Amino acid sequence: MPNSNALKGRRIAVLAADGFEKIELTAPVAALEAEGAVVDIVSLHSGSIRGVNLHEPASKVRVNKTLRKADPARYDGLLIPGGFISPDLLRQSAEARAFVRAFDQRRKPIATLCHGPWVLASAGLAAGRTMTSWPGIRDDIVNAGATWLDAEVVRDGNLVTSRGPQDIISFMRAMTELFMEQAPIFAGIAQAAHSDPQREAPPELMVQAIRWMPRPSFRTVLGLAALGAGIIAMNRTRNGNIGATQASPSIM
Repeated sequence: MPNSNALKGRRIAVLAADGFEKIELTAPVAALEAEGAVVDIVSLHSGSIRGVNLHEPASKVRVNKTLRKADPARYDGLLIPGGFISPDLLRQSAEARAFVRAFDQRRKPIATLCHGPWVLASAGLAAGRTMTSWPGIRDDIVNAGATWLDAEVVRDGNLVTSRGPQDIISFMRAMTELFMEQAPIFAGIAQAAHSDPQREAPPELMVQAIRWMPRPSFRTVLGLAALGAGIIAMNRTRNGNIGATQASPSIM
């Protein structure tokens, strides 16, 4: 890793939503702050967002700015953590897609890993790029026009991508080195003629980890039950309103 204070004076935006993979946000943020960077968590809503460890709820982090109030021009770099849920929510947000595009238009550094490249694909930034990601979304990245490599870290100009938590150390090193550079960044383009093939099987470590994780706590079960009850009640109310609307012509 670079020397301490290598990022002093730099301001980094971390774009995340509920369901971010905890280690993919907390470890890189700690590394950035240790190098002197000022880090803002930017999200879809104010307050805090909930992390996950695989599929289990984890602790929350405080949101510093919502997308509506965050100005890409005030940041020197962008980090997009992964996880199954957070990137899926972000890619459906027009504000999030525009926020990411603003960094690339100025050729500012962007670092992302795991499922984070989903957001780049939905923002229209994957075509013609060389990237990596969580192997399970390899086809999504290729279909978005990128060349996909099964590598720990891939650097393509202002973009650094990585596969996931298993590569977190290499990712943080490459991320820090990228954020030390001044925009606009064009150098460091990876050359690859073809994408690496699909995996033959999912990672055994991930399969075993999910199988042996503890069952949900009683509080989690109660929360899910309350959520389900709320959805059922909302649907009943909506169906009742639809029924009343359909019946009204016969009353007249």
